Amino acid sequence: MPSSVSERVRKRRESLRAAGLRPLQIWVPDTRRPGFAEECRRQSRVVAAADAADPDLLNFLDEALADLGEP
Repeated sequence: MPSSVSERVRKRRESLRAAGLRPLQIWVPDTRRPGFAEECRRQSRVVAAADAADPDLLNFLDEALADLGEP
């Protein structure tokens, strides 16, 4: 008789743990939620304004990125 779904899941999790892995749950924003796109636009405007307010920081970050070189 085939094993139950819960038994297969248990075995799979045991094998993953034996391989040195552990479960991890990640919560992310729900992109389907009303207002999500507008909130993205709002945050983008805030970041753009911060970049414009401190060009020295933006130049520093660009130079730091250039120092990393090509992959």
